This record gives sequence, C-alpha cells and structure tokens, in this order.
Amino acid sequence: MNATAVPRTRFLQALRAERIKFTTLPSQWAAPLVALTLTVGITAVVNAAYGTKGHTLGKDPAGGIYYGLLFGHVAVACLGILLIGQEFNNRMIGTSLAAVPRRGHLYGAKLALGAGLGLLLGLASTAGSFLATAATSGLDLSTPGLARSFLAGVLYHPLLITLCLGLTAMLGNFSAALGLIPPMFFLGTTWLAAIPGVREAGQFLPDRAGLYAMRTQAEPGIHYGHWTGLLIMIAWTAAAAYGGLRAMRGYGASGG
Repeated sequence: MNATAVPRTRFLQALRAERIKFTTLPSQWAAPLVALTLTVGITAVVNAAYGTKGHTLGKDPAGGIYYGLLFGHVAVACLGILLIGQEFNNRMIGTSLAAVPRRGHLYGAKLALGAGLGLLLGLASTAGSFLATAATSGLDLSTPGLARSFLAGVLYHPLLITLCLGLTAMLGNFSAALGLIPPMFFLGTTWLAAIPGVREAGQFLPDRAGLYAMRTQAEPGIHYGHWTGLLIMIAWTAAAAYGGLRAMRGYGASGG
C-alpha cells in the first residue's frame, strides 16, 4: 500500500465508524427526521390554511415555501451539535481520539458525515416544501430565481450542520453548545435583525444570509445579492470548520 493510500484508508475507516455511531444512536438519527417533519409539515399546514390556490405568504413565494424551515432549521442545527457534542458529554471523545489518533481524520470524518446527511436532508426537505406549496397554495415554477432558491435551500442544510459542528468542537462542551447555538438561530438573529442600529450588522450573520439566498426577490435594506448571501454563509461555515479543526488538534496528544 502506497503512502497516500494509508491516510485515505484510515479516513474511510473513521468515516465508517462515524456512520455506525449515527445509525445506532437514536438521538442522532431522530434529529433529521424531526427536521424534515417540521419543515415540510409546517409548510404544508400553513400554506393549506392560508387560502386558495394562487396565493402565497407574501409577494415572494419563497416566504411560503420555506415557512417551515424557520422551525425545522433548529433541529438541523441540533444534528450538527449532536454529531460531535455527545462525545464531549459522555467523555467518549478520549476513546474516539485513541481509536483515531489523527485528529484531522476524526474531525474530517464527522464533517463528511454531517455534510452528506445535510445534503440528503436538504434535498428531501426542500423538494418536500416545494411540493407541499404547489399542492396547497400553488406554485409557478417559471418564477425568476426559483431554481436558485431551490439550490440555496438544499445547500443551507449541510452548511448549517457543518457550521454547528465546528462551533461545538470549538466550545468543547455539549451543554454549552446546545444551550447557545439553537436559541441563536431560532431567536437571537431574528431579534438582532429587528433592533435599529444592529439590523445592518445582523444581516451578515450566517443564517440570515443563508435564508436570504433562498428568496426570489430583493429586500429593502439588504446590502448584498442572493448569491452573495450564500457565499457569506459558506464563509462563516468554512471559518467555523477551521476553528473546530484547530480545537480538535488541541485535545490530548498531538496528531494530524
């Protein structure tokens, strides 16, 4: 086996171990199911209750399509926390690091699993939300920006999971992550966006930028375009992922 094949094999072994953890821990595999149910279910119920076909929740159809995501993305964030936070909580992180001495391999496997799960969840929840909206209040698929909105909706999920996983790794504490990160996305950024003087900065927060990328129309007071909003969230996610890697390399003995 050549020199490059050995690290690849070890990474794949670490990824396989993470997949087994995910499938055997109910708290982890339940999170995406809750996220999917909340996102699609609330979108369907609200659009059905809103009125007849041809109406949407506001001028921008994305408001109706992603209404449920405003609730479901809390469960998405929790999934990112659980993928690494539970090991801090039950002190199993030391065992994981002993089994995979190279911190980069362990952390990379968690990121890869989270991103993969997020992509599948994003496809399911976004497609489900589009279908639910089309079946209840109606949806014009020729609406300008709708294809970009769909793509942003799908990518929002793996980006959010990776972001929360990285933040949890930096905190190194499951309780702190669970107590800080979900409220930040569910309430914190919304409150900040409503405060005069802070609103300007609040629009550059990751979830606000990611949600704006899903809109099909421009909004007054937003100082960037929809694609830029997606790039802002990607930048936040990359920074959190890197911060998490630096934190993981600081645990225990040295290792790449």
